[in-house]
Amino acid sequence: MKKIFAFIVLAAVLVTSCHEPEYVAPTASRSGITSLTAIFATGPYVDMEWGRLEITDPDETYFVIPLSYYYPSDSENKVGNYQIKVRVRASIANNCKIDPPLTILDLTEENKFTFTDAAGASREITITGKLVKSSVCRILSIEAGSPAVTGVVDEINHKVWLPTDADLSSATASVVFSAHTSISPDPSAARDYNEGVTYTITSEDGDTKVDYLVVRGTPPTIDYGYSEASMERLFNLDPATAMGLPDFGDPLNVSMGVVEGKLVVNLADGNAPRYYHQVSGAYLGTINLGAANPSGAIASDEAGNLLICNYADIGQTLNIWRTASVADAPVLLHSFTNDQDVPAGTTMKVIGDIDDEAVITIVYDGIAEVTTSSRFRAVHISGGAVVSDEVLDLAGTGLAWGAGANNGTCIVSGSPDLSGGWYGAAYDENALYWFKKDLTVGSRLNGMGPDNELMYLNGNVDANNLDSKRFNNARYMVLFASSHFPSWWPGPQIYVYDISSGAIAGTNVWDSSALVFSIDNNNMYSLQNEKGATKESTASGDVILSPSPDGYKLYMYYYDHYAQMLGGFCVDCLKR
Repeated sequence: MKKIFAFIVLAAVLVTSCHEPEYVAPTASRSGITSLTAIFATGPYVDMEWGRLEITDPDETYFVIPLSYYYPSDSENKVGNYQIKVRVRASIANNCKIDPPLTILDLTEENKFTFTDAAGASREITITGKLVKSSVCRILSIEAGSPAVTGVVDEINHKVWLPTDADLSSATASVVFSAHTSISPDPSAARDYNEGVTYTITSEDGDTKVDYLVVRGTPPTIDYGYSEASMERLFNLDPATAMGLPDFGDPLNVSMGVVEGKLVVNLADGNAPRYYHQVSGAYLGTINLGAANPSGAIASDEAGNLLICNYADIGQTLNIWRTASVADAPVLLHSFTNDQDVPAGTTMKVIGDIDDEAVITIVYDGIAEVTTSSRFRAVHISGGAVVSDEVLDLAGTGLAWGAGANNGTCIVSGSPDLSGGWYGAAYDENALYWFKKDLTVGSRLNGMGPDNELMYLNGNVDANNLDSKRFNNARYMVLFASSHFPSWWPGPQIYVYDISSGAIAGTNVWDSSALVFSIDNNNMYSLQNEKGATKESTASGDVILSPSPDGYKLYMYYYDHYAQMLGGFCVDCLKR
């Protein structure tokens, strides 16, 4: 079943870049005000979204925007003093208006306005705000016993499985739970997990409590793929204010990986990659980089190994390092000399287990205003050792790409044994390709809507972020189209395909029979940072799939540097 989320948004119309964007008029599905958004007007979080009120009653006249008591929500930063100067934005239907126009408001007061609908009828409305504490309360992760056993959290049934045969009749636990919540009883005390322990998580506002049963045992699973019911959004954060990453104005090439249950983010800026809690997005530290050079990209395999490569210009050596821990210095896995006439290392991907069988792909970039490229490198590992390393050329298919993060591409393998062919897409190509093992075009999914009226993949997005992984007897490939012009429609998009049969059958990216999950541009646009993109920057992004080493969960993370969005989803294969 395809899961497509849709929200109504109002598209901005400001852009400064080298490609003329396409204009799409704002839309709404009904008359009236559909949402009100509060944005910090002063302080360290200026231009960040503070709170949003979704409005379902078109006749409502009194609006209270909920404002998070802490910002970011997992921090200790109390931000109530910024409530007296808040910028408020309204999403309204065409031909409606608010008088006087919304601007900086004091949300401790009741602010009066006149709303006029499309038919010309007017009424008085009131807009105010209220500081609220979160009602979220959940276990994010748990480890119990010695050596520690990582729990498998079933968020639907509020049950945690500890998959081990070890005796846990007197074990302590380490539990990570939602920020500003409390847990009872104390997990640091020894308890009997053979029989099961019930923990109560109480929300920040004190009004919500959730009981989790934590018990030793092996969770039952479905036979294939993931459970649709398990799909959940983990977080969607502003990288700069919530995660300590650079603002969109810094030209960066971003990439991600997962190791030890931690999301690792690389900026290719000379600094050690940072890592975050993979469920909450909370900052945890920087990895031990050792002698590794992260000037290129990072990636991760299916067994919890992190790969790091440097950027190699013409004639330079490209090294691939590996590590299985944020604390252990990476060691060299493989090296080659870049004997091509274009650079490499901006993009690296891997499918499989590098200690067993895997394929690593590294793209050769074009050179700005000099030449395009159609080449990539495929490193095949079998039995834990490199057995082949070759440069492949897609020039015969007509696919070519430009330079680096802005105009480059990503090529991923369909399987760890080279039999599954290759998947690729490039900026301004407006299509997703499956290339057979012999590099001929097996299938091509169109990126535009009927008569180009519906804007899916076009020159306003970078359809060049892909990843592929195996999970529970299935193979999946994800395409993330990040923003090339964040102030313009369409917004970023996500498409996940079941590629177990190789081909991605169909005509279009959004309705292929292989599509199993998607987020359309309406939804992703609504999640973009309010600050948008007021100056030209690097339209870089990344997307990764990461199966948990125990095989029960599949994580997906996306990072749009220009639109300032970093978030994730999770599914599992538990039988319920």
